[in-house]
Amino acid sequence: QLDDFVGAHPDYNEEEEEQKYFRRKRLGVIKNVVAASLAGTLTYGVYLGLLQMQLILHYDETYREVKYSNIQLEDIDRKVLMGINVTPVAALLYTPILIRFFGTKWAMFLAVGIYALFVSSNYWERYYTLVPSAVAIGVVIVPLWASMGTYITRMAQKYYEYVNYKEEQEKERQQVPRDACKTYIIIFQTVFYSCFHLSFVCAQMPMVFFLNNYLYQLNHTLYAVKHCGEAVGQAQGGTRSPPVGINHGLCPPAGTLSHGTLPGFNKTVLQSLPRSVNLIIVESVLMAAAFLAMLVVSARAGGDRDGPDDGRTSPAGTPQVLVLCGAAYRPMEEIDMRSIGWGNIFQLPFKHMRDYRLRHLFPLFIYSGFEVLFVCTGFSLVGSGMGWEVTERGQVTLSPCSLQNYGVCALGLEKLAYLLMAYGFSASACSSLALCMLRLHRHILLLAGAFIHALLLVTLFCWAPEPRYLAQAPLLYGIAALWGTGSALNKTGISILLGMLYKKKERQDFIFTIYHWWQALAIFTVYLWSGLPMKAKLSIMLLTLVVAVGTYLWMERKVGQHVEVRLPRIPRPRHKMHGYRYLEDNSDETGSDGDGDKEDDDKRSADAASGDELPKEDGEQLG
Repeated sequence: QLDDFVGAHPDYNEEEEEQKYFRRKRLGVIKNVVAASLAGTLTYGVYLGLLQMQLILHYDETYREVKYSNIQLEDIDRKVLMGINVTPVAALLYTPILIRFFGTKWAMFLAVGIYALFVSSNYWERYYTLVPSAVAIGVVIVPLWASMGTYITRMAQKYYEYVNYKEEQEKERQQVPRDACKTYIIIFQTVFYSCFHLSFVCAQMPMVFFLNNYLYQLNHTLYAVKHCGEAVGQAQGGTRSPPVGINHGLCPPAGTLSHGTLPGFNKTVLQSLPRSVNLIIVESVLMAAAFLAMLVVSARAGGDRDGPDDGRTSPAGTPQVLVLCGAAYRPMEEIDMRSIGWGNIFQLPFKHMRDYRLRHLFPLFIYSGFEVLFVCTGFSLVGSGMGWEVTERGQVTLSPCSLQNYGVCALGLEKLAYLLMAYGFSASACSSLALCMLRLHRHILLLAGAFIHALLLVTLFCWAPEPRYLAQAPLLYGIAALWGTGSALNKTGISILLGMLYKKKERQDFIFTIYHWWQALAIFTVYLWSGLPMKAKLSIMLLTLVVAVGTYLWMERKVGQHVEVRLPRIPRPRHKMHGYRYLEDNSDETGSDGDGDKEDDDKRSADAASGDELPKEDGEQLG
């Protein structure tokens, strides 16, 4: 009778239950990837949409005088954009510490929460609400992207582990090829960027459904515009200093010859002022979307824990409905990763830059930042920013450098949303082209994106549109769609490449931090160059693209020749340094103090012998 209680159930099939368990784990990983992708889409869609709407409203001089006549709105907007663009320059100093301290998932949650804080600050537009929240966004831009890149790559590795879970497959893992989980990295990064690029479409919803009802048509806003590509001094018959550009990539130039301002663009773009209650409704909808993104990320902390209770109910019996985005690492893995010492965590991003693979990719990282900002500044997709120019009397005045460029100059401000939607839809659809890497060499994807952008840069260098000429619309929409194709191949290809080159989980957050920090430097450069002529900007971008392609091909050649890389050694975790007790799986509480180091050494030597550290990556030249 005792066997009825403690013995094995007669209908219990261990292999079948094991298959069900790992099937649930694989479904959980897919759920995590989709949830992170949707959270990123909602977050950036809300952020870009709100920023675009507010900057267009603030550009209208009637709106400023009637609603904000005494608070110097221009100065506030200038400092907001400065905070967003300048702050990320210092991100390399704190991003790895932030990610290791909070964990990958909770770093994402913190960043999404700060974006929601920025949305809420627009309910009461004052210096002490907008500027601090903008600086906070600048602080978390790099941590958000670094944690997302690490998260998606880690999910691909976990999915591979859950597919190959059987003991015979574990034994074969000693001979696992270098690109064993390449397939899942390609698929998951493709899913992420296909969703994320839709944020450019979502960002246009406030303009399509709300702001376009208040905008003048192009015959009013572009009435005095004679040339899209004419220099300021020639068009207005005067001599002005170059504009002091304020640009989060939101201060586009007029045309090929422009210095960043569009002479003759009307200073009133609103035919009627929106009521405050309507603005509050729009901002509330955006706030709800930002809060939804936070809920998508904020799963229960143990929601992705490996154990027999995964996918079931909580101890209180409540179903885990909110478990949408699980943790990237097991709890003990996170303890190990932060127990190497905060000083080491601070130094490791700098030490990783000694790897020739990363050094050769720096120009590609920089161009990746240039091109996404250029489409926002030079082609006026989110070009709804503002700029200031210094007049002959030395006065700083608001200039319409937001609204003048290729697209808006030819089609009018009311078509701005549709240009950006063409870019977003194209980038989202063409992100799926990254699946070609399952059959083709990885360099083909990046070279194809670079070739498309090179053709478009040369085209824009030689051509400027005619103002108020709607027959150019198909050409402009085609350029926007092609630029989205190149951007999709660029962004997806770089993330896949980094996931292939650096598979060791202890290094991924450092690698993605370096990648997005260089992008932040490129954004800062675009912020500074708003006063340059358009041809100078196009020349800089084309030169950067050529250098990036050359250094990337050089890197691939050295990797193909198996040139040794120089990677820093990851220090051993120091579990007892911070006052908590760390127990091994097969140890008791009393014996772990004296034997922990020996067991850890034995475990590390066994891991090294089994090939846990992949050849040609971490087992190469360390220093």
